[in-house]
Amino acid sequence: EVQLVESGGGLVQAGGSLRLSCVASGFTFDDYAIAWFRQAPGKEREGVSCIIPSADYTYYLDSVKGRFTISIDNAKNTVYLQMNSLKPEDTAVYYCAATDAVVTIGEIFTAQRYDSWGQGTQVTVSS
Repeated sequence: EVQLVESGGGLVQAGGSLRLSCVASGFTFDDYAIAWFRQAPGKEREGVSCIIPSADYTYYLDSVKGRFTISIDNAKNTVYLQMNSLKPEDTAVYYCAATDAVVTIGEIFTAQRYDSWGQGTQVTVSS
């Protein structure tokens, strides 16, 4: 059974940093695409970053490019999202998601393409 457990959220001032972790079990990263999504109150869930280890490929939402970095530690079966220079508009619940389906570039941030989700971790950035 595929399981994803996020942690690392919290309250931080604008300009600060957080590192989110997503511990995976029940699968190996090589055959999956793993993404971070976020959902702010009253807004739709949006993709933030994606990594496809087998292709050595990473992808970012335009508004987080240069500030967020996605990475994998295979030994710990963990995906990280390092978030720097945080802004109040980054405030949301952040979710880790995984899929073993073939995901095209156009589908990377399509939530319906991902069939395994974590419970989410709250990130709040104060101004």
